[in-house]
Amino acid sequence: MIRLGAERLDRIVAVGAHCDDIAIGAGGTLLALCRARPGLRIDALVLSGGGSEREQEEQAALTAFCPGAELHLTVDKLPDGRLPVHWDEAKAAVEELRARTEPDLVLAPRTDDAHQDHRGLAQLVPTAFRDHLVLGYEIVKWDGDLGRMAAYQPLSPETAEEKVRLLQEHYPSQRHRPWYDRESFLGLARIRGIECHARYAEAFAVNKLTLDLGE
Repeated sequence: MIRLGAERLDRIVAVGAHCDDIAIGAGGTLLALCRARPGLRIDALVLSGGGSEREQEEQAALTAFCPGAELHLTVDKLPDGRLPVHWDEAKAAVEELRARTEPDLVLAPRTDDAHQDHRGLAQLVPTAFRDHLVLGYEIVKWDGDLGRMAAYQPLSPETAEEKVRLLQEHYPSQRHRPWYDRESFLGLARIRGIECHARYAEAFAVNKLTLDLGE
């Protein structure tokens, strides 16, 4: 097992197509990062849900998932499920985000996610963040698109449980969904933990990684 850590990690970008994507895919990682690095700056962009109750949920949730961080959240108003026909607006939002930050790490959806909004955003991210480490988070869904992952962030049992608690607490609009429950979130985290010799973990896809191991 190879372990690579980031010595310099002051700024993070986190993007999601929908409110709750970031928290579901990388909430445990955000909790771990923010606790290890107080004062971390996080610029978050969500493409849909602006002006609705979902924006309020997202603000409260990410504040809880990023304790002690300097959080800057933008929630746009693109219609859910229609990103492909709003490509220009989505691209402009990602490029605007890029113009105001120089992150050490980008958290985004996977490029092979079956949901068209997730996949579209994932394809846009590397066009704006060309020289950055992008970790593609996963979201369990009925499509059955989970696959082999390349990077893992182990989570302590306490962090995994807190992630589930915060998801249930801050997104009441999603509780009716059959997949939105404790078993789904902890079950996937347990499987990813097995794959990296930990109790729980979040897993990420990596399309491109530049190493700096010495000359």
